[in-house]
Amino acid sequence: MVEALLFDLGGVVIEIDFARVLRRWETISALSFAELKSTFHFDTAYERHERGEIDGAEYFAHLRHFLKLDASDDEIAAGWNSVFVAEIPEVLAAISKARKQFPCYAFTNTNPTHLAAWKTGYPAIFQSFDKVFISSDLGRRKPERRAFDAIAADIDVAHANILFFDDTQENIAGAAAAGLQTVYVQSPDDIHCALANLNGRCKDGILKGGGLL
Repeated sequence: MVEALLFDLGGVVIEIDFARVLRRWETISALSFAELKSTFHFDTAYERHERGEIDGAEYFAHLRHFLKLDASDDEIAAGWNSVFVAEIPEVLAAISKARKQFPCYAFTNTNPTHLAAWKTGYPAIFQSFDKVFISSDLGRRKPERRAFDAIAADIDVAHANILFFDDTQENIAGAAAAGLQTVYVQSPDDIHCALANLNGRCKDGILKGGGLL
């Protein structure tokens, strides 16, 4: 039984492209694009930033050091925010229809710099959900069990009755381990079919009858 839908944002509702970040940083770095790509990784500082344990200035100082960036915080942030490409209209439309039957929530691993950028650039995102959960506000992030526990408690829905959509296998595994139902999203079709399946209109990955829900 599904009582609530929970969506990741980046890669599910908002198209992202991290190569855009590295191209911007290449212009302010002593490293080439290829070197930036091989050097950057989602390290402990990255995770702490997403939990709100360190602020943007401290994280950018970390990036400045290990990516050899000769730039101000504002210049680094401009590259950091270029990760966002555009909203995915068909997903927003699907969520809008789904909200007629289910409360819809979002849960994003993000930081205050990214949050300010997509709240300004994509205001429809916040309007599309009953509530948006932000990792840097929660102090916990996907795929941590305690993150899913906090959300389930907040929305007052049992873990097993939450259907979670994410484009990262690690997050899907974490949610499943926490007891949520999950959908691994590789394209908007995965969302369409999962939502249609709630009414028995999608079988073996094939959507029957067109439309959603």
